[in-house]
Amino acid sequence: MKITETIHALKHRFQIPVSPEMKVDRFVYSYIVFGREGVYLVDSGVMASEKAIYDYIIRHGRSVAEIKSLFLTHSHPDHVGSVKPIKEKSGCKLFAHAGEKDWIEDVQKQYAERPVPGFNTLVAGSARVDRVVADGDIIELEKNISLKVIYTPGHSNGSISFLFDREGVLISGDCVLLPGQLPIYDNAKEGAASVRKLQGLANVNVLLSAWDEPQEGAAVREKMDRSICYLDKIHQTVHAIKDVQKLDRVELCKRVVAEMGLSADAVNPLVIRSLFLNAQAGD
Repeated sequence: MKITETIHALKHRFQIPVSPEMKVDRFVYSYIVFGREGVYLVDSGVMASEKAIYDYIIRHGRSVAEIKSLFLTHSHPDHVGSVKPIKEKSGCKLFAHAGEKDWIEDVQKQYAERPVPGFNTLVAGSARVDRVVADGDIIELEKNISLKVIYTPGHSNGSISFLFDREGVLISGDCVLLPGQLPIYDNAKEGAASVRKLQGLANVNVLLSAWDEPQEGAAVREKMDRSICYLDKIHQTVHAIKDVQKLDRVELCKRVVAEMGLSADAVNPLVIRSLFLNAQAGD
């Protein structure tokens, strides 16, 4: 999907097997930036998504060998799943935040600390980060194409967003969580603060969120407002429970899911972990 003359969006559909009886349908976007001197990627989708990325690049008259850089919003499986084969085939440089580096370079460490169901069917393997980026970094991809790194923690410790200022495009990864979506956040209060930070950016005409369709114009502000309300509600619901830090993790998740009116499939390992971390983070 063409977003601007240089930035294109590619949707990847996949499933998370949360139990032997249940699979959760998901999708995630990755992004391709076509420059005159090279091709640049933001996120890679799950394992085997590289095939769709390669096909898209070739259909637009370019080659896989032209991929120069791959930028990661964070280290979770649906964003890093195809990093290893892309890096090996193209020789591109890999960019990520320091807070995500360990889990990218050692995906089994990530699985041990955040055991996503079906992890090894979603991630092809580990890959070395070539450059660690930080909040405020401006990276010139080539003449007239640059991106600014915005540190947006909450969904994970080292989550970042990318602002393409000339195009007025913001790629926000999983920062902008919308009502009804699975509340998979390490710190919902911190996440709401990150969305407020994104609202303060000038010249954002297009919002590209991993879990939502591309948004333009007034819809950008509206989506961010809804996200802040939802993240605040998650935090408030968790901490409104009496003796929340003493509850069993599964019981905590069931109570929060019921209070928020979410579907029963929200009681799964990822959400259980997220709500437990939110409880431990304090009010």
